[in-house]
Amino acid sequence: MSITITDILSLLRKIIDICIVWVIFYFILKNIRNNIKLSLIFKGVVFVIVLSLIGNWLNFTTVSVLLDYIIQWGPIAIIVIFQPEIRTILEQLGRSQLLGRHKILTVDEREHLVYEIVNAVDYMRKEKIGALMVIERDISLSKYIEKAKKIYANVSSDLLISIFFKGNPFCDGGVVIQGDRISCAGAVFPTSNSPKLSRRLGTRHRAALGLSEQTDAICLVVSEETGRVSIALKGEMLYNLTLDDVRMMLIDELRPKQEVDIDDEIDEEEIYEEVK
Repeated sequence: MSITITDILSLLRKIIDICIVWVIFYFILKNIRNNIKLSLIFKGVVFVIVLSLIGNWLNFTTVSVLLDYIIQWGPIAIIVIFQPEIRTILEQLGRSQLLGRHKILTVDEREHLVYEIVNAVDYMRKEKIGALMVIERDISLSKYIEKAKKIYANVSSDLLISIFFKGNPFCDGGVVIQGDRISCAGAVFPTSNSPKLSRRLGTRHRAALGLSEQTDAICLVVSEETGRVSIALKGEMLYNLTLDDVRMMLIDELRPKQEVDIDDEIDEEEIYEEVK
């Protein structure tokens, strides 16, 4: 049986159709993983569907009828109740970048970036200088950069320290780092209302956690009161980190996944010594 051009085109259309569906699922699952509010909505939907299937299988009439109503009217209720979160998610999809700027840095450039940030953190924690440094990854932070003071300078410990030095007009805001450059200072980020966050922590910590809940950025905070260092990542706050913790965490989080797969057998201690 001969294969015609029509058959080939039909096969290509099916392949492209399947690929588009998988790409859509990939971006949905990626944003669910990076957004704590979206993950909660997703878990709730999955729970209702599973419970409905179990109810139908066991012939729980009341439960099945109730869940059928929830499934029927649930999407409308979700849109109404979670309108702000859905708008935020759509904005994130619009700001998502296929290739984050940190991924195009060479190994030497990433190590230099980490070296300068850690040096600045070391000085600021000793002098108890409050700071909020945000490193952009796949989700663009241009929304916050536009409203802040543009800098576009190479990352250096001296520049970071001078920005957050007491008396500087931009010391109360955050710094956004794109790739190996400081894009802006004095940026204002959304604050978190998470009950997990201690009331004793200030605006910097709440802003760091709030941004990490909505983006995949690495948010590094130095406390002005205690000098302790924290990192907010993926909706979680890691407190009281040592310099070694910060150094290794930045190295791991800034490495592209492809490079991590290739270099799995490389001794992490060798990387640590190079950066140190």
